[in-house]
Amino acid sequence: MGEIKLESKVPKGELAEKWTKYRGSMNLVAPNNKRRIDVIVVGTGLAGASAAATLGELGYNVKVFTFHDSPRRAHSIAAQGGINAAKNYQNDGDSTYRLFYDTIKGGDYRSREANVYRLAEVSTEIIDQCVAQGVPFAREYGGLLANRSFGGVQVSRTFYARGQTGQQLLIGAYQALSRQASTGKCKIYNRHEMLDIVKIDGKARGIITRNLLTGEIERHSAHCVVLATGGYGNVFYLSTNAMGSNVSAAWRAVRRGALMANPCFTQIHPTCIPVSGDYQSKLTLMSESLRNDGRVWVPKKMDDVMAIREGRMNGNDVPEEDRDYYLERRYPAFGNLVPRDVASRAAKVACDEGHGVSPTGLAVFLDFAAAIERYGKAEAFSLGVANPSEAKIRELGEKIVKNKYGNLFQMYEKITGEDPYKVPMKIFPAVHYTMGGLWVDYNLETNVPGLFALGEANFSDHGANRLGASALMQGLADGYFVIPYTIGTFLSGEIRTPQITTDGPEFEEAENAVKARLERLMGVQGNQSVESFHRRLGKIVWEYCGMSRNAEGLKKGQQLIRELREEFYRDVYVPGDMNEYNPELEKATRVADFLELGETMMVDALNRNESCGGHFREEYRSEEGEAKRDDVNYTYVAAWQWTDKDEIVLHKEDLDFKNVELKTRSYK
Repeated sequence: MGEIKLESKVPKGELAEKWTKYRGSMNLVAPNNKRRIDVIVVGTGLAGASAAATLGELGYNVKVFTFHDSPRRAHSIAAQGGINAAKNYQNDGDSTYRLFYDTIKGGDYRSREANVYRLAEVSTEIIDQCVAQGVPFAREYGGLLANRSFGGVQVSRTFYARGQTGQQLLIGAYQALSRQASTGKCKIYNRHEMLDIVKIDGKARGIITRNLLTGEIERHSAHCVVLATGGYGNVFYLSTNAMGSNVSAAWRAVRRGALMANPCFTQIHPTCIPVSGDYQSKLTLMSESLRNDGRVWVPKKMDDVMAIREGRMNGNDVPEEDRDYYLERRYPAFGNLVPRDVASRAAKVACDEGHGVSPTGLAVFLDFAAAIERYGKAEAFSLGVANPSEAKIRELGEKIVKNKYGNLFQMYEKITGEDPYKVPMKIFPAVHYTMGGLWVDYNLETNVPGLFALGEANFSDHGANRLGASALMQGLADGYFVIPYTIGTFLSGEIRTPQITTDGPEFEEAENAVKARLERLMGVQGNQSVESFHRRLGKIVWEYCGMSRNAEGLKKGQQLIRELREEFYRDVYVPGDMNEYNPELEKATRVADFLELGETMMVDALNRNESCGGHFREEYRSEEGEAKRDDVNYTYVAAWQWTDKDEIVLHKEDLDFKNVELKTRSYK
């Protein structure tokens, strides 16, 4: 494949001025030329829908692909807690620099400064854009937009719409996309899955898709391709991701020469409903916003632990002095609002020590009793209720909590059968977000010219750990405010390129490769279901590359995945036919890609001999048990190339910190 040189293309100049000066000096495509240029956007979540709508508004001819029956079904809809922006509406000291610094620190100093600062800078514009679209953000009593806190910060900068922020933001982006579809500038292809990238003279010029309803293989061309296809958390099988979420679009790009950066940087979310059985296929997230008011604890006494596990007691029966509020004890400066990786590891430690409160021993309490009492007393005072009874205080407090988190509490009760207003929630960490993704430069372009990656599909902004409420921020920043500018740096050189034909040999080769791959999967006709292989893969990746990792386990995990992949191609059973509606074949292509990604994750984690953020190597920890980085040897982005010989080759982009001091993260 030849030598690959990683150029970040970060513009020169002061950090705070880079984006403004770059926008004012970059190459542009004139309006009359935009009308002659085609762009493909794959994915219709927040990043994809916002990018497609904005590019259509600018005048490009946009083709939009989603494997869902509607763009509104994209997994962005599941985001609950909120979206960050440095508006400083609370007058509590927030600023663009503070959001930038919190994000760099939260990611344990493993992200590119310039990209993160740009994200913080455009965050304020996102809120104005979404309000103009009619997104129903929560508001204060006086009508101003409300904010709440999230983990890893000491200011309130998170805008929210109860516990359904992602849904409301996606509807806003979808209406913008629908408007462009009605004008003909955007053409939406529902129920189409991208199965390959087509390169002509080294540039991304199209994709091969499969119509999921008919099985038909199709060729689609454009002057460039934008991937906004989300993360790969479902490599673990059990995760908070939708069941359809997968890595295939990004991995097909890797197989065509793109690099996968930092794949071992995966996020374990601390606030999920615990696993309840061996045959569970999905985990449910409880928004991080709940840690604003919920207190995390486990019983100190093993007698209480066992009584709770056996159903003889519940959390309310444990006296205050017998509770270990371990986050408040270990991290007094941030308490329950430490970052996700810190909170997750602390929960694991508590459960490893035997204090878990579920029958499996893998759960801790998230308790709202103190918040209900606090809110109830304040409300009683404001209503002029003298000497309110405990029942009245609880009634008033529950009403306020319901207004803030009602749909989340309702969801929890439906799933668990327990009323979180009456007894503490049980939570445990689970796989959630992936910080790794396709390597991109400052323009969000991969190392393959003309191939761009947005949102969770790229690696660029979150380092080794994402702060809560920053996923929605990045998706909309990339789609609305970054790619509409930076795509011009490539397309300005394509204004004389005629419409790309799909009749060339490159499209034929790619289509034949897709058909051969599908035929191979259909032809095995083994004895085991695709699902069974996916479940086994997930257990391997969770066991050896989950909340903690070590060298011995990673080597074993890599070998187990290789053996599983060989068994998959020897004994998988895919029923039905290629040329028809066949969801089992869809799953088979995705699991085949997960098997290769899973091995790459093991290699990446084994290569990184340090602990940072979501990557916790047991051999590298401080005396207090915290993550121990190695800034001398590992201050770089690990970008992995999958070669034709199934070898995984490392390419490095050194990270240069000029505006923040590299120091050990502390939330104490």
